[in-house]
Amino acid sequence: MNPQVHGIFDPATWTVSYIVHHGPGTACAIIDSVLDYDPKSGRTRTTSADKVVAYVQENQLRVEWILETHAHADHITAAPYLKQKLGGKVAIGHQITAVQKVFKGVFNLEPEFKQDGSQFDALLKDDEEFTIGDLRAKVLAVPGHTPACVAYQVGDAVFVGDTLFMPDVGSARCDFPGGDAKTLYASTRKLLSLPAQTRLFMCHDYPPNSRPVAYETTVAEQRAKNIHVHDGISEAQFVQMRTQRDATLDMPVLILPAVQINIRAGAMPPKDDNGIAYLKIPINGV
Repeated sequence: MNPQVHGIFDPATWTVSYIVHHGPGTACAIIDSVLDYDPKSGRTRTTSADKVVAYVQENQLRVEWILETHAHADHITAAPYLKQKLGGKVAIGHQITAVQKVFKGVFNLEPEFKQDGSQFDALLKDDEEFTIGDLRAKVLAVPGHTPACVAYQVGDAVFVGDTLFMPDVGSARCDFPGGDAKTLYASTRKLLSLPAQTRLFMCHDYPPNSRPVAYETTVAEQRAKNIHVHDGISEAQFVQMRTQRDATLDMPVLILPAVQINIRAGAMPPKDDNGIAYLKIPINGV
């Protein structure tokens, strides 16, 4: 069976959240949800997540899974809010433990912070299969952007996370802790070895030249037109391009709050004695 896919674009973070199902009244999975966050005030809102809730309810869908492709650095997950409103199990790739270990040190998190992925309901391994109602799904490990990146294959649709972008945008950066351009190249070839007609759904779109936002393409289109990894681009060429390009990029606006929250499956840090939870900002300089 091939799924129906509904994408919801969040313009503040250029993120696409997906609801994957087999028609009204069936089971569904939510992939890469967004919690609105204002970095100036520290306030959160659920405007984007409520669009997901509305679609699920309007179509009488049953949420079985709330899936993350990785611990995002550019937006905060709405997984806890959606689980509370709609149910479902929150899942991510099992290598999230490696990401947790790195960032526990980076942010000097509380001693009680667990680095075993237990904040999530399920940790999924490469090639692991699971179901979304009558739909069969499979996990594809695609590290390189982060060690924990996975894609989700559901019928003829693959949700690639940050591994690939639309053909005129290219590929993900590899300069975060644990990222590696050579590893990402292998992950892109893994995805592009799938059948040519396979539908690929992006986690983000950053449209150049004022083109309309788009987030669905195919393996054939990526192999022919992707500016970073089209057929004929060697590993050495990709690594050189990616390394040079990453050196010019600014950090994502929300990386400090997003990583601290997303490695906790969307939970906020423990509250201090005054009843308020705080995020940390490392000072890198004199």
